[in-house]
Amino acid sequence: MKYSTKLLIFDCDGVLFDSRLANEKFYNHILNLSSREPLTPDELEFVHIHSLPECLEYLFRDHPHLKGKAIQIAKETPYSLFFNHMIMEEGLEEFLEWAHGKYYIALCTNRTTSTIPLLDHFNLKPYFNYIGTALEFPKNDLRALLSILNHFRVKPYEAIYVGDSKIDERLCKGCEVPFISYKNPKLEALKVIYHYRELKSFILENTTYSSPPRQFSQKCV
Repeated sequence: MKYSTKLLIFDCDGVLFDSRLANEKFYNHILNLSSREPLTPDELEFVHIHSLPECLEYLFRDHPHLKGKAIQIAKETPYSLFFNHMIMEEGLEEFLEWAHGKYYIALCTNRTTSTIPLLDHFNLKPYFNYIGTALEFPKNDLRALLSILNHFRVKPYEAIYVGDSKIDERLCKGCEVPFISYKNPKLEALKVIYHYRELKSFILENTTYSSPPRQFSQKCV
């Protein structure tokens, strides 16, 4: 089966970047200043894929009296302090350079205010036509993905979403968007890839290319 692909949508953490260490340090910073013990392994898994409000709610579920202080600390702590702990995925920039102008390219992330500074830090922002963050819709809300499809006026089957978590998998199932898993063989996906050259090969072999019909100015939400 050939897919008629016009739009490529990417998750951020775990797909564009290896950000596990940065997330661990960011949240442990908040926990330490809030007088709470460091992240457990299960909590680290949770914060790696959920939005900041969801994470703070979860981390202080047993310490509600500390949550207000933690929220304030999070507001006062720029995530950019931890950018040096993030690693761009190998082959990403080369892939985006190839795909830019051929396809619409969008980001769908559970990050909030750190998203734009992060893309600017790694000089990736110009590649994206649409940057969707949890400031508008977290990814447990189908509108996070549907709003991107609607913006570009494409059908679900005309998009490909690249993600690495169950949240991404559920989002794509709910919106009927073809899903590719990045480095996670436990997910139900069209294909599991481990490098961006594999994504390029998949697109070339399994999609019919047609130039995007309209030019859109960049949108960040």
